[in-house]
Amino acid sequence: MIFRNRPLARLGAAVLLASGTFTALGAPAYASGSETDLSIELVGTRVAANTQGKVAFAKITNLGTNTPSSASVTTDVTKVDFNRVLALPFLDECELEGDLDKPTLWTCDVPREELPGPGETLEVPLALFTFEELEGTYSAPISVTVSSPDDTNKENNRASATIELTDQNGPDLTVLAADVKQAVTVEGGEIRVVGDLHAGETGLLEYVTVNQGDRTAGGITVSVKLPKGVTFAETEEACEYGADRSSAVCTYDNLPLVPLEQDEDEDDKVYSGYEFFHLLSVGEDVKAGSLTGGTVTVEPIAGKPVPLRAAAKAVPKNAVGINAEDVDPSDNTDGYAVIVAARGGSGGGGEEPGLPVTGPQAGLIGGIGGAVLLAGGAMFLVARRRRVVMVAPADEKSSN
Repeated sequence: MIFRNRPLARLGAAVLLASGTFTALGAPAYASGSETDLSIELVGTRVAANTQGKVAFAKITNLGTNTPSSASVTTDVTKVDFNRVLALPFLDECELEGDLDKPTLWTCDVPREELPGPGETLEVPLALFTFEELEGTYSAPISVTVSSPDDTNKENNRASATIELTDQNGPDLTVLAADVKQAVTVEGGEIRVVGDLHAGETGLLEYVTVNQGDRTAGGITVSVKLPKGVTFAETEEACEYGADRSSAVCTYDNLPLVPLEQDEDEDDKVYSGYEFFHLLSVGEDVKAGSLTGGTVTVEPIAGKPVPLRAAAKAVPKNAVGINAEDVDPSDNTDGYAVIVAARGGSGGGGEEPGLPVTGPQAGLIGGIGGAVLLAGGAMFLVARRRRVVMVAPADEKSSN
């Protein structure tokens, strides 16, 4: 594996990739008034003991057959004590009900270019900022609601969770996976985006994981499940693959992730996050549409793991291997879709410039960090520079 430094402007840039990098990879087609079913899930609201904040996510998935013409997200913070924790959604246009000392509702419009198409998911960041001088634990209910004039099913439009400021120490991994929407080729060590993804072509799955806890993870285990009709185009030494090449478990036992708040030196080789990618093959007989069911799950490792088949030789009789306990496992899994286009269309506008294998779509990261300048409570983020690292296959082996 090759590791390459990916500077990101702020904590917000590391965890807001979903609202920047991922949504920039393809523009949706709108179908006002047609069948759309938006569902919402709220994850990542549990905060480790010695952290000053965290970014949770409201995940909006389009279960329908068309893209909505518009949508908005309402966050109910009526029961949240803003003297203990600030809960701030990150979208471009938001309106506040109540006053700044005690807000009740945030209502934010989803930008038109970020509206999720059929099968796609939009992750809306919700920043939780705590105050250093406060001691003890705290909890409060919070809810989010998605609304659209085109939504035909209102039963799955609301999700609730509990904001928890805990006394628990440990790593807290968050993972974000992008919908796979474009075809790529690999030539001369560069990945090139060549347009919409069709049956029989190669796509690129990208995901990022960041440690938002207060303890270092000694390594990570990543489990990737692909949608039906999609297989891994290459294999990597750190991964074990299912017989049909539609799933993989990758163990990175020497890939530590320090807490974001301890990742302060831009020039060292200590990282709080990593960005990964895999090349995927779409079957020749796959029909155009959204292939759902793909997931990426991350788990922290406390110490160097030992393969089960070698455990008897490598592990002392008086010791057992353990995994680190994640403070908030609710945001350890993210779903994604593979969007297969019908042939005969525009093809996505032609070939884009080559991207080095060690860093596809790196230029799309820029400009995200400005979102974290919302409100005075977010200013502690401004002083800290954050980054993730692109993890790319160095010794790819064809699976054919």
